[in-house]
Amino acid sequence: MSDQLPTGPEAVPAPPPAKHGGLNFAIDFAPLLIFFLTYKLNSGGEGAFAATTAAIKGTVAFMVAIIVAMAVSKWKLGRISPMLWMSSILVLGFGALTIWFHDERFIVMKPTIIYAAFAVLLLGGWWFGRPMLKYLLQSALDGLTERGWLLLSRNWGLFFAALGIANHVMYEMIQAKQMSFDLWLTIKVWGVTALSFLFTLSQVPVMLKNGLAIPEEAAADKS
Repeated sequence: MSDQLPTGPEAVPAPPPAKHGGLNFAIDFAPLLIFFLTYKLNSGGEGAFAATTAAIKGTVAFMVAIIVAMAVSKWKLGRISPMLWMSSILVLGFGALTIWFHDERFIVMKPTIIYAAFAVLLLGGWWFGRPMLKYLLQSALDGLTERGWLLLSRNWGLFFAALGIANHVMYEMIQAKQMSFDLWLTIKVWGVTALSFLFTLSQVPVMLKNGLAIPEEAAADKS
């Protein structure tokens, strides 16, 4: 979050920032992990009601965790990025709906809306020649050119669009009883996180070809 796009069920992945990489990953992933563990620890009962209760408990834990993540971001990094603000507002909003209506479908719907919003924002900015990823992350990738930021904005916009479509397909499968909430959650926590990491690595050549500076330590290791 802070310098990264969030990675939770409501949060979205992004290229690693130049600094505070470990802290940013913890801010991104910890709330998602807390949601996952809370749900799993409370989903031992039988029946749909037990599963819904576990989902609601996980949602409450996630809402608390995202507020803590915002506080840590402000405390340690001195700011809360637009990405974190946007994700947190949607997490708290959809979380409140989940609790109020006792319906875990709102949890599954959240990522589709967030991914779609980021895709429209990034691809729209790319279309009009504005690298929105740069403004949203508020991070410095030393030496990266404006063209490089535009390419990253386009690529991440397409990636978010693909994630949104995939999540909507899974939502429809859950509605049709062809996929369980548990399986969706496992894919969301581990599958999307791993896929996002691999996609981030795939963007390194794009950044290097467009002026990204290699830290002196890394350059010395390669020489």
